[in-house]
Formats: sequence, structure tokens, C-alpha cells
Amino acid sequence: MSTPQTIPDGKKDFAGLRASGEASGVTLSVGRTFGNWRDAIARGLVCLGVPPNSLTITGFVFSLIGSGFLALSAGAALPCDPFAPAATPRSWLTLVALAWYFLSAACDMLDGAVARVGNLHSPFGAVLDSSLDRISDTAVWCGCVVYFAAHANVTYCLLAVAALSNAYMISYIKARAEDIIPDCSVGFWQRGERTFAVLVSALTGHMQILLWQQALLPGLTALRRLTYTAACLRNQAAGLPPPHKGVPTGWRKWVMLWRHPRGSIGFDILCGSMIALLVIGPAIFPWFYRNVDPVGMLLRRWFAR
Repeated sequence: MSTPQTIPDGKKDFAGLRASGEASGVTLSVGRTFGNWRDAIARGLVCLGVPPNSLTITGFVFSLIGSGFLALSAGAALPCDPFAPAATPRSWLTLVALAWYFLSAACDMLDGAVARVGNLHSPFGAVLDSSLDRISDTAVWCGCVVYFAAHANVTYCLLAVAALSNAYMISYIKARAEDIIPDCSVGFWQRGERTFAVLVSALTGHMQILLWQQALLPGLTALRRLTYTAACLRNQAAGLPPPHKGVPTGWRKWVMLWRHPRGSIGFDILCGSMIALLVIGPAIFPWFYRNVDPVGMLLRRWFAR
């Protein structure tokens, strides 16, 4: 379950938007709708006596099941996919993985809401939730590793390992930094965004492009958190307030979209771009979908010498 939230009814979800004073975007309406549904379901679960830790564990088990199906289909296209080359393997199993991941994500949203609505939060629940989140992240990318290892594709195995490393570093840097600075909640690729990317990719059967995306882009969030922590420590040593972590001014405002808070127009633009990459990316970059293995080719040539 999540840590206690002092702001009721999920309003903390968009506290950053209110503080920034930015105009709201589509994601604010979507987020509020899902937040209202989440809290309504949470109140029902509290009435039924469902403990938040049970939801945490249930969501974790669902993610393991989904990863098992992903291990059988990570490099396969959906049978109805118009973007996939003719030689690409076809399977509906990514949609089965999607169903389990969706249930896991639902439990992940509900455990903290149940803890907050029912005043059932505990220090151990927060540790349990964070720990199982990390194992769930591991399971997703290990499912990809199993599939591509079975198909002797070194490149995509490395991409999955890089994606896993990014997920761990984003969480680790924040946890470690907040031992010495008040807050390190910066960067676009938080866990919610990464989870949504997995769901979109499983829905479209475009796991290959997800691997490229998650192996490359979330590393920038880890770097952002590291540099922000360094700037905070420099300001502390100089007796200055923490550096500005919100939306920059001038032309940088529409270039540094990752600085915009959830629910803002800038956040909408960046989210839309990332979703478009996952949905139509194989049509723009068809080599994403050919299960190419440049690293494996180089290694095989090296060892054949």
C-alpha cells in the first residue's frame, strides 16, 4: 500500500499542477475521473473489510502471471497488426498479458486508496508496496528477456536489462536523495507513466518499440533526479532555497516538456507523443519490428574469429 496521504479524495494527484498555475489539459480530466472511480471502489472495499496489503500482494501475483504470458509473446505481433512484416511471429498472448497487467495496475492504484480512505496505512505496508513494485518491474522485463533469449536475440535482451536498470535507478535515486533533501519528485518517467507504457504496448503488440523506449528515455529521468539532487545540495551549502524544479520560462517551456506537471497541457503533449511512438512507431521505424540483433551479430562475428 502507499504512504499516508493528507489530502483527501485523491486531490494530491494534481497538487503539482495547482502549484504551477498552468492551464489544465486532457490528462487532468482523465485523471480526476479515474481518481473518483478509484476512491469509490476503495470505499466499497473498505466496507467489505479488504485490507490494503492483500491488494498489494494480489496485484503482485497478477503481474507475475502477466509476465509469464509476456515471456511467450514479447516479440510477436498481433494477428491483426497491419504494421508487422509478413515474417513476424503472430500471437494473441500479449492481450492475455495485458489483461493481467491491467488487473495488477488496478490493485496498485487501489491499495493506497483503501489505506487512505479506511485510515489503514502502516509503515510496513509502505515498505511492502515499494518492495513488490520493484519485483513486479523486474518480472515485466524478465519476461521479455526470456522470450528474446529463447530466440537468441542479444540486442533485445540487453534492452530489457537497460529498461529494468532505468526503473530501479529512478526509484533508488529518489529514495536515497530524500534522505538528504526534502523532495526529489522530478522527471517524467514515474512509475505510473512506465506502467501505462507497458499497457499500451501490450494492447498493440508493439513490445519491441517499448523496449527501445524504456531502455533509452527513462534514463533521462534518472539523470534529472541526480542532477536536481546535486543542485539542491549546492544550494543548501550556500544557504539558498532549493532550485526551481517546475516549468521553465521563455522558449524552454515548450522544449522541456518533462518539467510540466501531470494534468497540464505540456504533460498532455509529451504523453501523446510517447503513446504515438508506441502505437504507430513500427510504421515510421519498421526496423523496430524486425527483431534485428546488431549486438548479437557483432558478438557472433567476434567469437567466430
